Amino acid sequence: MHHFARRTAGYTTALMAATLLLTAGCGDDDNDSNSAATTSLPTAVRTSVTAQSTTAPSGSETSGSETSESETSTAQSATSTSASESAEQTKIVTPGGTEVAVSGDIYEKYVRSGGPTGPLGAPTEAKESGPDGGEYQDFVGGTIYEAKDGDPYVVWGEIRKAWEDNGGANGELGYPTSDETDIAGGKQSTFTGGTITWVDGQITVTPK
Repeated sequence: MHHFARRTAGYTTALMAATLLLTAGCGDDDNDSNSAATTSLPTAVRTSVTAQSTTAPSGSETSGSETSESETSTAQSATSTSASESAEQTKIVTPGGTEVAVSGDIYEKYVRSGGPTGPLGAPTEAKESGPDGGEYQDFVGGTIYEAKDGDPYVVWGEIRKAWEDNGGANGELGYPTSDETDIAGGKQSTFTGGTITWVDGQITVTPK
């Protein structure tokens, strides 16, 4: 009986040891299999994970979009400015058949005065520099003068003749400060240094 019990106990111990070895072996294989699966991800999966990890935050995407919109707005603004500058200049054929440009403030004044079909008619020469940083341009029917940092005004007719006889912009009367205006019996123009009136066919120069 004792021999049988010892043999039975020995068989039982051997079976338990074998079971433990088998269980341990399966666990190692599973772990190795999982590790291999982790380190052997298909290329497409690894690429997808990398792409997701390097995608910029949504804030960065918005920033890039805003930058693009800003650059577009700047380009549009530059185009509008260029178009505006182009619109403030024109070339007109003179009585002699040549083209003369009219631009800037003088061009705007010229247009308000009727342009080539108005009383000023076509330009007779290009814009020229006047005294003290001013400028002027002659037309068939008169001249547009503009003092530096001033506004452009038209001088023509008998008042223009009297003004030029008194030295024009270089004389004591200086640059015009108004267009010719209507007064009782005639016309009047004001200048930085005085006034010229034409009443009943008579010219009067009144310095300040």
